[in-house]
Amino acid sequence: MSEVLFSITENGVATITLNRPKAINSLNYQMIVSIKSKLIQWEDDPAIRIVILQGAGEKGFCAGGDIKTLYQSKESEAAFKQSIQFFQEEYKTDQLVANFPKPILACLDGIVMGGGIGLSQGASHRIVTERTKWAMPEMNIGFFPDVGAAYFLNKAPGQIGRYLALTAKVLKASDVIYANSADAFIPSESLNSLFELINKTDWHQDENPAAALDKIIHNFKREPEHTGKLASIQLEIDKHFAHSTVEEIIESLETDKSDFSLQTMKTLQSKSPVSLKVTLRQLIEGEMKSLRDCLDTDLTLAANFLRSEDFYEGVRSVVIDKDQNPQYNYKQLSEVSSLMVDSFFQHSF
Repeated sequence: MSEVLFSITENGVATITLNRPKAINSLNYQMIVSIKSKLIQWEDDPAIRIVILQGAGEKGFCAGGDIKTLYQSKESEAAFKQSIQFFQEEYKTDQLVANFPKPILACLDGIVMGGGIGLSQGASHRIVTERTKWAMPEMNIGFFPDVGAAYFLNKAPGQIGRYLALTAKVLKASDVIYANSADAFIPSESLNSLFELINKTDWHQDENPAAALDKIIHNFKREPEHTGKLASIQLEIDKHFAHSTVEEIIESLETDKSDFSLQTMKTLQSKSPVSLKVTLRQLIEGEMKSLRDCLDTDLTLAANFLRSEDFYEGVRSVVIDKDQNPQYNYKQLSEVSSLMVDSFFQHSF
């Protein structure tokens, strides 16, 4: 069975289905290449009017990139180069989605993380459900939030982007919408009816398929059942995460004895100091960058993290041995110099 399924209806609807349900549709190199190739083919194809992006199975849209494969990068230079190639193709595909001239409807049902967010973030129409669990979890494995995160996280209100990047916080539907990373909430029980109507609609008869899709989604759109949390802690996030160094952020949290501050400080202190410092700089510099420029920076950062022992230790602790007890070489923020952070932003391949 193919790991990505493609279908086209006579009515002009093309569907991309990530098809590795047992791996929560984690992306590998061949999947990315296949998606990229189809998108390039469909860009100028008059038979294609809209695209649906979805995941197979009950668990989620996409849990991200195939981390176990990236873990093998330390074994040889050939494996390292293969990982770089994966990132290159992944970022090109993310850019294609963002620039696609026709509407793309991304169904962010269930788990949506890392590379899954990167693939869907640029879609013109992004829907979430009560089952959505959305996160950029790279900080948990000694990596950094890539796939253009420095671009789209900076579209969130205030300092929420920095907060999400540094804490790897998992969001539910209402908060994903609040963070400007989704457009509408549709109950999962309505998805079949939504897609049935889309597939029955003759998109060739409509001169403005994006507006027509807006109307269809509006008819299925509902208010999320659960109220989000981000709005209620916006002021606290902005207060603490406005600082330009991780040390200042933690110092600010330490002076505040609220439950939010204590829990957030504990979360930050569990992450790799290297990842924290590199990511904060990435987010700050990304504020004024285009998506393409952010993705270019991501490729440089990814290559340098693949040379970092702390990345492999992070993956080992979470994905391989699953002991959740990483023993990072750099254990304290004070051990990570500005020169070391600089080195992650220097092209190395």
